[in-house]
Amino acid sequence: MDEKEKAKILKQIITDYKMVFGSKEGERVLEDLKRRCHFYATTNVKGDSHESAFYEGQRAAVLWIDNVLKQKEK
Repeated sequence: MDEKEKAKILKQIITDYKMVFGSKEGERVLEDLKRRCHFYATTNVKGDSHESAFYEGQRAAVLWIDNVLKQKEK
C-alpha cells in the first residue's frame, strides 16, 4: 500500500470517527468513555505499576479518539 492509499484510508477513518461521535448518542458515549477511562484524572496507582499501566492504556485510547475528532478536514 503506497502513501497515497494510506492517506486516503486515514482520511476516511477520521471522517468515520467524526460521524460516529458527532451524533448526540456518540457524544454521550464519548463522555462516558472519558469518565470511565480516566481522561480527566491521573492514572497513577501508588505501589502498583501494573494497574497504573492498565489505566494509562485506557486513557491513551480515549485521548487518541479525542485527538482524531479535533483534526481539521483537509
